[in-house]
Amino acid sequence: MFRRRSDDASSSATVVAEQDETTTRHPEAPKGRPTPKRSEAEASRRTRVTVPKDRKDAARQSRERMRAEREKQRMALLNGDESALPVRDKGPVRRFARTYVDSRWTMAEFFLPYAVVVLVLSILRNPTLQLLSTLLFLLFFVLVILDFVRLGLGLRKALAERFPNENTRGAVAYALMRTLQMRRLRLPKPQVKRGERP
Repeated sequence: MFRRRSDDASSSATVVAEQDETTTRHPEAPKGRPTPKRSEAEASRRTRVTVPKDRKDAARQSRERMRAEREKQRMALLNGDESALPVRDKGPVRRFARTYVDSRWTMAEFFLPYAVVVLVLSILRNPTLQLLSTLLFLLFFVLVILDFVRLGLGLRKALAERFPNENTRGAVAYALMRTLQMRRLRLPKPQVKRGERP
């Protein structure tokens, strides 16, 4: 009786072994590498876990880490370093959209200075100047919208020609929002001069 059970166990063991041999393992699977020694595992665990036991120290370290990351991103925005840019600015599509906008004169970049002039004119107590400032503001607003349409259609066509197989969703809106900023205040900094074509 005991002998029969051991025979069944040995036969089931051979079936499992055969199944293991028939299943192929991916060559990059981490299962095939040797188990590290205990001293190596403990050393790597000690270097990885650097969270202090004190909550104040942990919060201070977290703040310093976040400050360093923000500083790195700020320097990348100033220098145009692609590797450290925020996600919304990364990639060749966004870089092309920035270059497309920065190489052209746009009406929208003068919107803020013009709005300040109109605001000053509207504060004056002269009704003629107030009416004139309102009409000028409406005229400029219409010109900005027409410029947006022109720029957006041109950028959409250029993106379709330059990146036919890539996802360009959101690139036109990204570029149009960039035009609302004055050129010297844009981040990432413009990498081309006006008149240069991307």
